Amino acid sequence: MRYLMIVATDPNAEPYNADEDNIGEWGEYVGSKGIWKDGSRLRPAEEAKTVRLREGSLGVTDGPFIEGKEMIAGFDILECSDLDEAVEVAGRHPMARFGQIEVRAFWPFQ
Repeated sequence: MRYLMIVATDPNAEPYNADEDNIGEWGEYVGSKGIWKDGSRLRPAEEAKTVRLREGSLGVTDGPFIEGKEMIAGFDILECSDLDEAVEVAGRHPMARFGQIEVRAFWPFQ
């Protein structure tokens, strides 16, 4: 089953320490197991555009769709046997310490 890891900042997390950022190890782990399918960092939220269509009128505003201290920093798509495995994999990601990670199963169209 496919899972989306939404990687976000968290102002209440421990401060980022580049010496403890083991993203390379995480990448090797998910790569060697064939779990990682795709992913990327994202440009800063300040560069985002929010798009809404209301009553036939397209509205575009600068920035993210919500105001908050947490910002989405990136994403990964995983292929795992179940949610428990996806959570275990997410827990190894450095942003589980320096930020927060949301894990969601894909909900395929039928």
